[in-house]
Amino acid sequence: MTPSRDISRLIEIMAALRTPVTGCPWDLEQNFATIAPYTIEEAYEVVDAITRGDLDDLREELGDLLLQVVFHAQMASEQNAFAFGDVVDAITRKMIRRHPHVFADKDGNLASHHVKEVWDRIKAEEKAERAARRPPEEAPSHKSLLSGVKAGQPALTRAMELQRKASTVGFDWNDPRAVLQKIREEADEIEAALDRNDKQELAEETGDLMFALVNLARHVDADPEAALRATNAKFERRFAYIERALEAKGRTLEQASLEEMDALWNAAKGDEKRAAEGRWEARR
Repeated sequence: MTPSRDISRLIEIMAALRTPVTGCPWDLEQNFATIAPYTIEEAYEVVDAITRGDLDDLREELGDLLLQVVFHAQMASEQNAFAFGDVVDAITRKMIRRHPHVFADKDGNLASHHVKEVWDRIKAEEKAERAARRPPEEAPSHKSLLSGVKAGQPALTRAMELQRKASTVGFDWNDPRAVLQKIREEADEIEAALDRNDKQELAEETGDLMFALVNLARHVDADPEAALRATNAKFERRFAYIERALEAKGRTLEQASLEEMDALWNAAKGDEKRAAEGRWEARR
């Protein structure tokens, strides 16, 4: 096999990896369910490259994400369900249908908000068509307000969308402080579950707390996914400070006490706060 810019070569490589006996043992063991987490992970890697503004990395990560599409298509092809070409055909048909102002209606230009209206209308039509194609036993018995919230989204994003949808009919708090009170209630319920040492209850109550935190983020106009990503970066930065400080003393993390590491963490916070204040003063 040699590298190529042609998508057909990537499809051939994936087929070779999935060929019994001569293929890769790991690839042959996989199925849709086992590959799904990697698909999500690669999508996040794409977002991370964009956030860092690293276009070289973005090129690599988009390739990794494309491989996930090819992998799923190959497995579907083996089951005679569909092939990669069917995936391409489906998305090209969809894009043409959802952009009649570009590919069909040439009478005039649409404003951006009108484009969104057309897109949403056609999406609703497509959804109704898919529902009509389902066998009667698969059709939902109840049409919920929340039915339109996509199930495949990351949990934080979907929690936000569920809450937004419910808020359209007034099922919402009017004050972020009320949400904060709910967070305190959920924390108290976790403490009670800790006393009972009930793992299932602890998991459920932790989920309730996270859902309430997403609600708070929504009320203060913060993207919970972006906020958590920033906090992850902050944690990494401060932990690296601890590692460097200990290394300068000729010590390792294993040799340091929790109290010593906590003191260094607070020192890192102090340095960041002073740096932020300095930047603020410079802008004044």
